[in-house]
Amino acid sequence: MWVFLSLGLFIMAGLEAVKALPPPITTIPSTHRNVHLHGRWDENVGSWWAGTGIKLNVVNLHNLYINLGEYTTQPFAPAAVSIDGGPYFTANLSAGDNVIPLGDAVSLKKLNEATLVEINVEGWQNNRIQFKSLALNADAKLIPYKPKRGVIQFVGDSLSAGQFLPLGVNQAWPSLVARTLKAEAKINAQPGATFIDMESYGNVHGVSYQFWKTEDTGYVWTGDHNYTTPWETTDLVIHIGANDASHGVAPEEFIETYLAFLDKFTKASPALKNIYILTPFGWPHEGDQIDYYYDGVYTKVVEQWTRTKLGGSKSSPRTHLVDCTGWIKFADVYPDNVHPNEQGHQTIAGKVVQALQSKA
Repeated sequence: MWVFLSLGLFIMAGLEAVKALPPPITTIPSTHRNVHLHGRWDENVGSWWAGTGIKLNVVNLHNLYINLGEYTTQPFAPAAVSIDGGPYFTANLSAGDNVIPLGDAVSLKKLNEATLVEINVEGWQNNRIQFKSLALNADAKLIPYKPKRGVIQFVGDSLSAGQFLPLGVNQAWPSLVARTLKAEAKINAQPGATFIDMESYGNVHGVSYQFWKTEDTGYVWTGDHNYTTPWETTDLVIHIGANDASHGVAPEEFIETYLAFLDKFTKASPALKNIYILTPFGWPHEGDQIDYYYDGVYTKVVEQWTRTKLGGSKSSPRTHLVDCTGWIKFADVYPDNVHPNEQGHQTIAGKVVQALQSKA
């Protein structure tokens, strides 16, 4: 039985930006070698995709300020903040200087003790922060953050992006899985997007295309997009297809897109060890009747992939089919949109953790 000690302990606080910086402080540019950026960032150090963020490891930290530029979402971008791996809380970040609350535990730390601060954008929209610099109390020292050995790449749609959750993607099952397994998470999930490359519910491209760009599909509304971010991955987890099914995309076309994506991803990820292909969670309705889509299609993806030269070679990553049938019920979704609620994401996360640990 898996127990998620911090799930459900998220704290909400609408913390608005504060502009005054009390001296003395030390200012550090966002490009400093000890600033750890995760997710997708462009050349302007502007964030894209839900879950993109910053990790800072600081000795003697007492004050922390983040300065954001003009391309930051107006009036603010909600971001989830975690101190030393603790529960997330929301800080609303806007252009200019923003105070990051650190809490009493930080002020009580011993001299030369380090504090780890994580800041992630929450939403799949209104999620742009242009990170220009940070400021610390003058006696603080920014030291390197050591990334975890496991790096899990999650690919999906609204069912993975945390749509409708108070803290967005930071409460979604991919984030919970990575935290539980003590791995780095990279989440590229876009509500309304298909896997095949087509326009869908406001998305001008499908995930199979947009994944290879720094930007999410909202790039069409901005003027500062460019493609810069590299990626390295040890595990790939994919749950996608709901929007393809809603558009009536033929199973054959969906399978072809899936196989092409896997081929391109494995060639770009030499450290990849495992691929986990998840079947649909389904759409639960009152009375726990659950509608599924693409019955048998994901099994065919795995079968055809493992028969290919790349998917079946000894040096290729291991490919696992994860059957998600029956994982969630009506109590696990929001009744008005049947997307997983907080309980649902926690349930899914527990099941995915078990699957990854049993198949690794």
